[in-house]
Amino acid sequence: MHLEPSGKATKIRMYSITLFAILLTSLVAFSPGRAETGPSQANPNPYLSSPLYGITHFDSSQSDSTPYGPPAGVFRVDLAMQPISYGGPVNIITLASTNPDAMWAVGTDRVRYVRKRDGQWTTLAKFEAFADASGNAFPAIPDENFRTFGESTAVGMTVDEMDTLLENLFGADYGVRFGNGAYSVVDNQDVLYTNYGNNLYAFALSDPDDPAAGITVRHEIEGIIEKIQGNDPAPPQGTRLFGLSLTYDGRLIVTFSNGVAVIDRDLDTSSATFYRFADDEYVSNSIAVDEQNGIYIASNKLMRKLVWTGTAISDKESDGAWSSPYEVSTVMPPIIKVANGTGSTPTLMGFGDDEDKLVVITDGAKQMKLVAFWRDDIPGDFVQKPGTASRRIADQVAVTCGLTTLPEWLQSEQSVVVSGYGAFVVNNMPESVDSELQGKNKILQVSLMGPAYTSSYGVERFQWNPSSDEWSSVWARPDVSSTSMIPIHDQAGNMALVNGYTSLNGWEVTGLDWDTGETVHQTIFGNLNLGNGAYAILQYLENGDLVFNSFCGPLRVSYPEEDKDGGTGGSSGCNSGGVAGFAPLLLLLALPLLGIRPGKR
Repeated sequence: MHLEPSGKATKIRMYSITLFAILLTSLVAFSPGRAETGPSQANPNPYLSSPLYGITHFDSSQSDSTPYGPPAGVFRVDLAMQPISYGGPVNIITLASTNPDAMWAVGTDRVRYVRKRDGQWTTLAKFEAFADASGNAFPAIPDENFRTFGESTAVGMTVDEMDTLLENLFGADYGVRFGNGAYSVVDNQDVLYTNYGNNLYAFALSDPDDPAAGITVRHEIEGIIEKIQGNDPAPPQGTRLFGLSLTYDGRLIVTFSNGVAVIDRDLDTSSATFYRFADDEYVSNSIAVDEQNGIYIASNKLMRKLVWTGTAISDKESDGAWSSPYEVSTVMPPIIKVANGTGSTPTLMGFGDDEDKLVVITDGAKQMKLVAFWRDDIPGDFVQKPGTASRRIADQVAVTCGLTTLPEWLQSEQSVVVSGYGAFVVNNMPESVDSELQGKNKILQVSLMGPAYTSSYGVERFQWNPSSDEWSSVWARPDVSSTSMIPIHDQAGNMALVNGYTSLNGWEVTGLDWDTGETVHQTIFGNLNLGNGAYAILQYLENGDLVFNSFCGPLRVSYPEEDKDGGTGGSSGCNSGGVAGFAPLLLLLALPLLGIRPGKR
């Protein structure tokens, strides 16, 4: 006899099939290795050594977003036991070589070529660049001096005690070393461009097949400020070189504190074009570049888009250029920051078919705001918003980091981290700054803030809404410390990552869920100075290893399973099965809903 199912039974069966389909879809969606369609990104610059890590801030858009990151969980790491390539003091980034087995390490004193293949972290060659640029007025620092400083702690030290230690290890004028090699770039011929003193260098391997043969100076401009800018009129007192980047047609962009130049990569000064800013402006960060060769640069008065036309640097509106004021303080911040304007290298937001194309910075107000500028044409129906300095500003929003009472200073020296229409901002200002620390050189300040003097706290995540053209705060964490290291976004683990100091853990890397702000990762270093990522940027390699660009040089940190300290695993790889590891269980749970009994037909 054949019995037709009742209407109720049919509905139950249909609901069961629907539930099974949802389960199956979820399994496919979260299976490891599945190609996800992530946020839109800038097209890679073909003249960079690599789409990732070929330039400071990772890419031409300056996103600070990487496909790689650490596992979820809590880890305790003794940095004194990790491999390191010594250099500094301060090592902003370790750059990609065209050789996937190696990287270029850039410190304020030297450049190194480091092997990273098969878990290695070995210095193959080095060049003492600042000693060369200064005629040995600033001699090479022995590795042992870096080790001595790195394996000591600043806890409990006074300004005078730290100043004496730094002088003994790095020389009487150690503060002058700050700023060398800050913004570097490697091209597709594996040539590293960076600056030391008043010289611009192009470094290359003497023999690419034998890196141990050494690093050579391929090209050099000595006295670049005078060579590029001339003396009619003379540059303002204190003019210096800051950022480097590449146009999408392969020219080198050189950013000075008073303007920007474009020059051929062979550093032939006859090919240089210079655009000068007003003498009362000062640039202290690098630049973002779009694929139409728009150059985005912020002084302490104006945010600009200039355009490289192929033959000239244009400020003409007809070429797509523009400028806009933004709010700044007339007072110099008491610590960490280099100038009174934005502390941000501009970051591009919105690409491809995205509705809005923006460039974002934090402003220079005492209590900063996150500011978005229209990158291209301003929408015709857009009305200037109250409180903004120009119609070019799409929106701005106060950054509070979740603090109920705002301190006098809430400011950042870091670029805005961008993923899709999401943005992440950190506060680098302590609630109070001891008077004896104010006005000191940046190396001394960054050595003490946290372990010896009040640390800085507060981070906040924002989201841009292209429908309403406005920012909104997604979450804030007033309890998270970020002292001076550039934060990043980890696409694999969906984390924002910062380096800070707390009295509980000492130095650590903290990972926050991009969507919720929940703490999902900690790498705890303790009190050694090696855990201080002074002004540098966090990086991760393809296998999830951390490249920690410490005060004393980049270290490589691996995350073996047995080192977990209460970790919970997670999508970044601690739990090797991930969601797919639950597939058999979920299928077994679903079978009864479909009227199927395991083992029977």
